[in-house]
Amino acid sequence: MNTLAEPQRALSLRRYLLLGILLPIGFFILANTFSLYRQALGAVNTAYDRTLLASAKALGERIEAQGEGASAQLRATVPYAALETFEADNRSRMVYRISSTQGELIDGFGDLPMWQGELPATGPYAALVDFYDDSYRGDPVRVAVLLQPVAMGRARAMAVVQVAETLELRHTLARQILIDTLWRQALLVAIIALIVVGVIQRATRPVRQLSAQWQARSDDDLTPLLAPGAPRELIPLVEASNHLMARLHKLLEQQQRFVRDASHQLRTPLAVLKVQVQSALRGDVAPPQALQEISDTVDRATVLANQMLSLAKVAQLRHQASTTAVDWAGVVREVALDVSPLIANKDLDFELTSTPAPVTTHDWMLRELTRNLLHNAIRFTPARGSLSVRLDCDAFHAVLRISDSGPGISNELRERLFQPFSAGEARSGSGLGLAICREIVLALGGSISLDPREKNGQVVGLDATVRLPLDPPL
Repeated sequence: MNTLAEPQRALSLRRYLLLGILLPIGFFILANTFSLYRQALGAVNTAYDRTLLASAKALGERIEAQGEGASAQLRATVPYAALETFEADNRSRMVYRISSTQGELIDGFGDLPMWQGELPATGPYAALVDFYDDSYRGDPVRVAVLLQPVAMGRARAMAVVQVAETLELRHTLARQILIDTLWRQALLVAIIALIVVGVIQRATRPVRQLSAQWQARSDDDLTPLLAPGAPRELIPLVEASNHLMARLHKLLEQQQRFVRDASHQLRTPLAVLKVQVQSALRGDVAPPQALQEISDTVDRATVLANQMLSLAKVAQLRHQASTTAVDWAGVVREVALDVSPLIANKDLDFELTSTPAPVTTHDWMLRELTRNLLHNAIRFTPARGSLSVRLDCDAFHAVLRISDSGPGISNELRERLFQPFSAGEARSGSGLGLAICREIVLALGGSISLDPREKNGQVVGLDATVRLPLDPPL
């Protein structure tokens, strides 16, 4: 249940693409919205600051000076109505203060704080102007300061004109700009999302079509997948799937052939065993003879079953990668020691020479390979004959050569002996030993051959030669 639920928690390809595309776009648009809002707010402030500056200049034109030189006295008469032309609407109000550079109030609102700042070194206006934020009677205000030179006759003086405006209208306009910007950006996001969804829907259609083909197949349908309209990015997946289907089809055929052959081969000893039991029950043969015949039949069936299990195990291990290096020389010596009673029973002239030969494989596969080859060589070597086992190494391969002194085999029989249940001349086995050897050698990436050995034009024995890749040095 957990295995089936796991893929449901994973993101689908469409959802992954949507998140991967829309999230960065959303963050970008959010940052862009903030930037646009800041720029619009800056433009609004610049426009309203120009209005403040204009009102300050209008007030500065109403200032008069009396007296002589720097000791001249400043005077200003400014009706409040003079500022009404600069007020946008009743949501904001303006106040002003006209004073000397020493802070002496000349006209206006005395509770407006006196300017204490410095003129900027560079600014957007040629006049002596400064803008700053302050508060007046608890309300935030924007203040424009104008240093207005006054010259009348011999009188020379400098007046400080301050005009402050409350920020209600600016805040209202800023909120309106923000709302308008968000609506436009939201519309842009919606359009982009619709386009992205449509494109992704169209791009993932081949994947859904492939999925539909897979789901519509029967359990035993291993034919290649047809996807003529698949995009180039899906072609490797389709090809890999078809290769997998071909391997599965081959494995299924091998399994079916193995089951068919095994059932056919096991049917014969079981039928023989049944006849022998019936004959013994009828008393056709003496009990000792009947038991011996039954024992021989059971032994042959046991050998056949064990070899079929070995063949199945080779097929299983063939798909399991091994990273362990096994010394083939040690395996050969141990197997030779195991079969030494058979060698002694036939009084064979046995010779074994070996060198260290590390091979990357499963230990069982090397033992099964060596044991089957030695059993065959012992079986076909006549009593008091010679049998030699030699394990050498060349640059890249370990080479095992088992030479017996038996009758050898014909050329037409040489390849057929590697097929399962294949019978040859003078054979009494099940026909699986060499098939197991061949499957093991192929699984390890090596080669195996049976070569008759001749002397003076006569066959004097058979050489079974196996070549396996050596374990690469670190």
